[in-house]
Amino acid sequence: MTFLRRHPVFYFFVLAYVLAWGAIPWNSFLAPGALLAAVIVVVLTEGLPGLRRVGGRLIRWRVNWIWYVLAVAVPLAVHAASVSANVALGAPSPDLSLLTPLSGLALALGLHIISPLGGPLMEEPSFRGYAQPELQRNHSRLTATAIMAVAITGWHAPLFFMPVFEAPKVGFVTTVAVTFWYAWLLNHASGSALLTLIAHGVEGGVETNGFWSPGADLDRLNWTYAAAWCLVVLVLLVVDRRFWASREPDDANSRVQADGRMSVPRR
Repeated sequence: MTFLRRHPVFYFFVLAYVLAWGAIPWNSFLAPGALLAAVIVVVLTEGLPGLRRVGGRLIRWRVNWIWYVLAVAVPLAVHAASVSANVALGAPSPDLSLLTPLSGLALALGLHIISPLGGPLMEEPSFRGYAQPELQRNHSRLTATAIMAVAITGWHAPLFFMPVFEAPKVGFVTTVAVTFWYAWLLNHASGSALLTLIAHGVEGGVETNGFWSPGADLDRLNWTYAAAWCLVVLVLLVVDRRFWASREPDDANSRVQADGRMSVPRR
């Protein structure tokens, strides 16, 4: 238990891998394993107060409206840019009628966000609601996010290699890139995992793969999509250099400690 308390994120990822990958023999992947792993580790190391803190990040909605806008606009812009780039590189113009009608888009994305078997609701409370803030207690945001990117991308590995999921292998690159985007959004939005949940839901809920049949055009779309996210992250790394170099003891905002004193974020 002492080693567990000293290295909770390590044990969280070990358990998340075991639970999610345990379904591989049945040609499946247990995405809820990440959330279950977080709950188990938090209960063992922090008890109910820890669960309340993690849960509090998931329902933290009082953040500046600009972060809501960015949580939705950035993933949509990346989708639009990747589709446009694919057409510019030779793919036929897509039939936009294949997209969900605008009137039903919010409902479709909302259902994707709250799906108990989908990625957003299972991953965000655990990855951004728990692991990212925990790592940032002892590492700079850049180092913590790099660790998260490697661990999360590895966790998704079966999706890229099992034919049943039909996920492109370049998804490795995309997963690394969006991990940096989610970390940036989480910290700027006062440590709200709700905002990354929304962003993740929009990013994964817009299906542009149906624009083209399997082949060169679809492959190119996957590459332009990965490249677009890499460009977003490159801008965030260059423009917000001081942000990545700093370290926070817990959430993006200062929080009141158990003894009633206010902690001051270390810059």
